[in-house]
Amino acid sequence: MVMLDTLANALAAIVNAEARAKPEVVIMPASKLIANVLRVMQQAGYIGEFEYIDDGRWGKIRVRLLGRINKAGVIKPRLSVSYRELLRMPDWLRKYLPSRDIGILILSTSQGVMSHREAIKRKIGGVVLAYVY
Repeated sequence: MVMLDTLANALAAIVNAEARAKPEVVIMPASKLIANVLRVMQQAGYIGEFEYIDDGRWGKIRVRLLGRINKAGVIKPRLSVSYRELLRMPDWLRKYLPSRDIGILILSTSQGVMSHREAIKRKIGGVVLAYVY
């Protein structure tokens, strides 16, 4: 099995486990990017605690699910957005979130991985990685 996008596989595993009302899911392989995206999701209240498990190979991440995710996925191609674009919510962005106040976009910025709301507070742009609602 060839894994081309580990972040997409991780989010798909979370959405599938949520759809089946599982209490937790194990994501493998683990990466810093996946851990940072999970941290943003945790701060927004979409998932519970998560922990890294060192299995001697790629590592795994165990995630506690809260049943609050309706949909999550990566945004391809990974688009760069400026602070001004985040403020006016372009049409391509509306395609991923159902409403202005529902859900978050996850961005990779020069100050780390954060939600689009945090990026607007800090007045910075970045590269859009994923969406969750």
